[in-house]
Amino acid sequence: MKPAWKDSIYLQREQLAQLLHDPLARLAERCAPAWGDRERMDAVLLEGFSGIPHCSFLYCVDTDGIQLCDNVNVDGLMPEHYGRDRSQRPYMMEAVPAWGFLLSDAYISLMKNRPSLTALQIVRRGGKPVGYLGADFDLRNLPVTAELYEEPGHWRQVKGDPAIRGTVFDQCRVESPMDRSLEQSLSILEELLTHRGVFQCVIHFSSSQATIWTLDDPYRYRILDQDALGDPDICLVYPARPYPADALVPQEEVVRILDTLRALRMADENIYLRMSSINLFNGMISLTFSCDGTHYMRFDEFLGKSTPFWFGAAG
Repeated sequence: MKPAWKDSIYLQREQLAQLLHDPLARLAERCAPAWGDRERMDAVLLEGFSGIPHCSFLYCVDTDGIQLCDNVNVDGLMPEHYGRDRSQRPYMMEAVPAWGFLLSDAYISLMKNRPSLTALQIVRRGGKPVGYLGADFDLRNLPVTAELYEEPGHWRQVKGDPAIRGTVFDQCRVESPMDRSLEQSLSILEELLTHRGVFQCVIHFSSSQATIWTLDDPYRYRILDQDALGDPDICLVYPARPYPADALVPQEEVVRILDTLRALRMADENIYLRMSSINLFNGMISLTFSCDGTHYMRFDEFLGKSTPFWFGAAG
């Protein structure tokens, strides 16, 4: 089973903590004799900066979060930060564990407005904590040690706008241009998905358009309006391509998916399908109904549900 995104974050943070803990602990020990002397502390941090991998800034604060020295970075000293009150920054609001090292949750930095995190190491003199050595890290500079996160395939439901949900039975489906030729539009999409290199499409039933991504140019989407979706000649624009061997959706199931989408669009006047997406590679289907609720699930789970099930669930 692939890890959830929170599990992936935990594994990444654990490896970063192992990378940073020892060098920060050693540098904190060197800071202790100079504690309270701005110039000596600056000198210690300047000398030790290169030993903290991927670090953006080093500094020391007392137990109240007041900075006792300058910021140190790769270019040297930044004296404007001396005396700065960091007590309200996110990393200072977290409890430092008993072993004296904290790798904070990520936050948005004040200087560059970018995702960052901070490591805090307790500094002790005579066995008593006197403050913290702080090390700031820009997430862009940190190594990614975890595997690329993969979207899970389990069914998820996301509730939409409460204002729309509350008035769903006061509205009814208005026939769109796509509705009037829905069978032909879906036949064109079937051809594009199964024989013309389209691997993802988002079908906007209410606004009569579809957004598609192709194997030949996967980083750019293309919009098919109702004119295109009503003209089989559009298939000539997209060269024939073999169905991808590593697609999770079997080729023969694409027509069943589209037929089921058509049924969900047309079967009820109050609760009806507004938008849907299909991705052949991760095998996922999304459904957004008139109540503004959205479902995400694997294609086989989607095909296993009857039409009455969806109206009961959406309602």
